[in-house]
Amino acid sequence: MAVSQAAKALMATGADVIDLGLGEPDFATPAHVVEAAHQAALAGDTNYAPSAGTPTLRRAIAAKFLRENDIVVDPDAVIVATGAKQIIFNALMATMQEGDEVIVPAPYFVSYPEMPRLFGGLPITVETRAERGFRLDPADLDAALTPRTRWLFLNNPVNPSGAFYTRADLMALGAVLERHPHVLILSDEIYEHILFDGRRFVSFAAACPELRNRSLIVNGVSKAYAMTGWRVGYATGPAPLLKAMTTIQSQSCTSIASICQAAATAALDGPQDAVADFRTAFERRRDLVVEGIATIDGLELAAPDGAFYAYINCGDLIGASTPDGLILTDDTKVATYFLHEAGVAAVPGAAFGLSPYIRISTATSDALLAEAIARLRRGTAALRR
Repeated sequence: MAVSQAAKALMATGADVIDLGLGEPDFATPAHVVEAAHQAALAGDTNYAPSAGTPTLRRAIAAKFLRENDIVVDPDAVIVATGAKQIIFNALMATMQEGDEVIVPAPYFVSYPEMPRLFGGLPITVETRAERGFRLDPADLDAALTPRTRWLFLNNPVNPSGAFYTRADLMALGAVLERHPHVLILSDEIYEHILFDGRRFVSFAAACPELRNRSLIVNGVSKAYAMTGWRVGYATGPAPLLKAMTTIQSQSCTSIASICQAAATAALDGPQDAVADFRTAFERRRDLVVEGIATIDGLELAAPDGAFYAYINCGDLIGASTPDGLILTDDTKVATYFLHEAGVAAVPGAAFGLSPYIRISTATSDALLAEAIARLRRGTAALRR
């Protein structure tokens, strides 16, 4: 968001900037979803809703878990919140004590390490490696676990790297976690429908059913259905945890907007054609960016498995000097250079806990992505290395 704000500030001065900083689908919310919200409002469905979510939406979520993830979930074991981020926030508020540790594989979604800090917790960053596809190594997980570990955060597919954990990958991590019964697992599966090259998503709960009693499965409608602004996330997990999270929600925001819940119900229960169409477009754009970056000397990108980001290695540009004589000492300087000199807004890898990289969102038109690649090529060629 900070990168996007900087890009917008430049645009306000008349600068020509392509903003690839913020990750959200550029598609319109499916028409039947919007219409469901419209009809709910016309019908007077504009009152407070139950704090854990409307019964109708919770049933739709339970049906979704069974249909798409092979997980049997009682609707009463579902909670709805204002986006997946509030789900995570409420879970931490319900469980964290001063000094508790949260293991966060890097690169990570930028809020993962910051939320535990709000509750006096300590994020423990475990770096992943490009040669392993940015997937957490079970041995590295084992080494990071301590008696103070409260949570492990998993994101699958991963923002920002696009890494994907197979069933075997998840089972290997689960085998480690079985030996540490005090650790809770938060599996953020918000990008589950954005997978490429025929990959099939597997929920952590399906891969490791023996850990269901301490796993919180987090999801939402933002990414798959182009509904970021509707702010509807959901989760299933252990009953005591969900009860505590519901209490927190009832004393903070009371409930989620009723018409947004009607829209989310329509998204989950209605036609799924748009989800497949969006995924096809995201894969085409992924390919366009991978092919384009391959033509730029100094940047490197392995094809992401999923999500709609490109985590681009810019290590060869560290130490280069700009036409103005500025030395690019880190990936933040690289991203700043591309913003001001190439007119492309990207996020430095430092924000995600793993350098030297820049992340661009591929959730924009093919034409804009092609133009952004051309600008990155010109900007890189202008450097002295």
